[in-house]
Amino acid sequence: MEQIDKIDVTPSKESYSLDDTIHLMVKFSVRGKSRDSFTESNWTEAYNANDVSIKIKYEVHITSTGLRRQKLGKPIISYKKAAIFWTRNPKLVNPMKEKRVWVQVAKNFTPIIKLTEEEVRQELFDFEEDYTIKASELGAGTHKVRGNVQVSWQKHHFLDKNDVHGEILPIQVTVN
Repeated sequence: MEQIDKIDVTPSKESYSLDDTIHLMVKFSVRGKSRDSFTESNWTEAYNANDVSIKIKYEVHITSTGLRRQKLGKPIISYKKAAIFWTRNPKLVNPMKEKRVWVQVAKNFTPIIKLTEEEVRQELFDFEEDYTIKASELGAGTHKVRGNVQVSWQKHHFLDKNDVHGEILPIQVTVN
């Protein structure tokens, strides 16, 4: 069963002025069968079945708490894409193997190649985003904000279609 694990939201400072932009670092991970099955042997099977691209969509939304919840800042809606490819690079695969298939992960069109299976899983299933809110949206005072995250992907050779949600617990933000 898939789940969002370890949602952590950290403000960049303890208090903000009304002119500031509030930066919240949002970190979370997807844990479960899909992450565990993302292995070199499954990549090779997927490559042989011509299933060579995986796209993961994720969203982060922050809202105020209280009776009148309002959306804060611009929601983050982004993608990560994994491309499965054949390589001769001995750093990426065991050179004694017959097949040499590896994965490149791209976030916002920036390709990243990691050297181990676990690093590739971390790159694809661990998320870190800077969520920005204008302090003037909240106004002066101490406020609690909360939110939610969502991660989804389609069916692939060794991955089932999934849509996973997680709650961001309330955190306190002070605007002077």
